[in-house]
Amino acid sequence: MNQFRKILRFELKNYLSNKIFVGVTVFLLILIAGVSFFPRLKEGFSAIVPDSHESDESLPLMLIEAPSAETAAQVEAGFASAFPEYRVTITTDDDDTIRDQIISGTAECAFLLDSLTSYAYYVNNLSMYDTNTEIADTVLQELYRTNAMVSAGLTPEEAASVLSEPIVHETKSLGKDQMQNFFYTYIMIFALYMVILLYGQMVATNVAAEKSSRAMELLITSAKPVSMMFGKILASCIAGFVQLFAVFGFALLCFRLNQNVWDNNSLLTSFFGMPVSLFVYMLIFFLLGFLIYAFLFGAVGSTASKLEDINTAVMPVTTLFVIAFLVVVMSMSSGNVDTLLMKICSFLPFTSPMAMFTRIAMSTVPFYEIAASIVILIASVIGIGILSAKIYRLGVLMYGNPPKLTTILKHLK
Repeated sequence: MNQFRKILRFELKNYLSNKIFVGVTVFLLILIAGVSFFPRLKEGFSAIVPDSHESDESLPLMLIEAPSAETAAQVEAGFASAFPEYRVTITTDDDDTIRDQIISGTAECAFLLDSLTSYAYYVNNLSMYDTNTEIADTVLQELYRTNAMVSAGLTPEEAASVLSEPIVHETKSLGKDQMQNFFYTYIMIFALYMVILLYGQMVATNVAAEKSSRAMELLITSAKPVSMMFGKILASCIAGFVQLFAVFGFALLCFRLNQNVWDNNSLLTSFFGMPVSLFVYMLIFFLLGFLIYAFLFGAVGSTASKLEDINTAVMPVTTLFVIAFLVVVMSMSSGNVDTLLMKICSFLPFTSPMAMFTRIAMSTVPFYEIAASIVILIASVIGIGILSAKIYRLGVLMYGNPPKLTTILKHLK
């Protein structure tokens, strides 16, 4: 136990004093502070510097060819209201002139209306995110309906009142609101993904570096291999959690200080309004999932004699974890996190840290399933920890080419 404490303190000190570790943490804190306080700084700057609104002349030009002189004013007003980011102008030029203006860059785009229900849209380079035609369809549909009602005897005011009548509805979710929980669930899953890959790779690299420099031969004479492995892994676990708590804790503090500015941002209010029970589950699955993969990375790293062999050695573990991440993310994107595959993954130790947490956040999961998943995870952490310690004890003194799995199993027997 004394050896373990010494190794834990030594490794933890190395992590917390590492310039890259400190630099990345400080950079993230500064970035979070800058983003959080930006609206306040912008308001303060606007109070000193007179507000200079963007002039109409600086906006991109949108040309509209109205179907008739009678509807030109209606069409111009409708498009100007729907496209505030454009300078909408009615044109009487011919098609060739309009094409030339768009190709030369004088105009951004053009709508040539044959009627209120038919038009041609001209644009030089059509972006994959161009939604102008969808907006124009809505504008013209409303104008067509208004004119049809007026022709039927209604006044323009009555027609506008009919079209603008709001539909009131109320949604009552008896389970979880997936849209509300999607953002912070994805953030937590992605944070687990990054921390496991980053710190797991660091554990494997540190072990291989000690072997390649022959420092392992000196360390092994004064400390037990099991104490060394557990000390390294728990130090990386503590360092990872310190960094995460620093980043997310500081983000929460900045959000609270600027909450009145960000109240209209539903994503941030959803993320920082995470229920306490869900946060507790996140910590449990986060910790257990980290330990499982950290043990695997430590064991695999001990079989590599050179730093050049690390990427090849850890590839099976990394691939396994990436597959688990992709399964969870694709299920989240599909909107159904209770598929048979996700339910199976909720009880497999290599996938359950992400799969079960996702189901808890975005669905209704019986407590006995959550408890079973946690028990399986704890048992798996203990079992994988014992197995990894044996592989580590065997691997730290094996040099040359990385041993095959069959060779390791033979020696373990």
